[in-house]
Amino acid sequence: MRATAAIVSLAVGGALLVAACDKGGSESSNARYGDCQVSGHHGEFHLSPVTAGALTVKTTLPAPGWWNGDTPASVKSGYEYCMAANIAYRAGLDRVKVENAPFPDVVSGRATNFDLALAQITITPERSKVAEFSPPYLSSTLGVLIRDGEKFDQDDIRDVRIGVAEGTTGEEFVDDRLKPTKPVTAYPNDPEMISALEQRRIDAVVHDTTILLASPQKQTGSVRVVGQYRTDQGYGALYPKGSPDKDVLDRIIRQLIDDGTLAKLSAVYLGSAFGQDPATIPYFTLEDAS
Repeated sequence: MRATAAIVSLAVGGALLVAACDKGGSESSNARYGDCQVSGHHGEFHLSPVTAGALTVKTTLPAPGWWNGDTPASVKSGYEYCMAANIAYRAGLDRVKVENAPFPDVVSGRATNFDLALAQITITPERSKVAEFSPPYLSSTLGVLIRDGEKFDQDDIRDVRIGVAEGTTGEEFVDDRLKPTKPVTAYPNDPEMISALEQRRIDAVVHDTTILLASPQKQTGSVRVVGQYRTDQGYGALYPKGSPDKDVLDRIIRQLIDDGTLAKLSAVYLGSAFGQDPATIPYFTLEDAS
């Protein structure tokens, strides 16, 4: 996750986002940013996008709260979508071109022809070998998801069937540090993984807390997050290796952190999607789980 982490507050009122954005500048008359409010100065920065007039962003759908919509064409809001919209606006680009891609392809360097990827991507040394990263823009932890109505604590986790998302830091954490006694199952996407939990093919999911809190199943009450592990890592925007726009994109993202735009986006989109403050979830310790 992050080195200079922007720790966002979920308590910031949604009205502050609208007020701050209205104050920051006016939107280009031809711009298309979905339902996002944009702020800052249009065209303050210059990029060399892969698609003329657009910011091309890779992500992995679905990701409620982060990208509200199940297909690229249907996404009009969400934390990372509106983060991309604000980047595009400040770079003088009039739209965000969303492209869906498997998460392992994005973080392995196999994905091509994009300006940046925003997909709740944890910054790691391994990934930095095949891609570039922005400054960390959000801190997160690894949560433990179980079926509602079942009891579970940190002393039980090593002895149950755990599911993880393929190619994620959650998978690495479980394999290398948690080391459960039963086989771990890796799933290609979040819906399949959580469905396996509901259908009792696995007993727990270890995945990013913010993603688990935003899952539709979490909102319907069929599953619940019972604990989380600190990882001291953070999410970053991923750029293709050798991206000529890295320095400029880094400057824009730092500006979005420093002027409070990302904290306000978190309050509007993640706060409502989570339905609870992540800080209230108990922390599990590796010492007791090892």
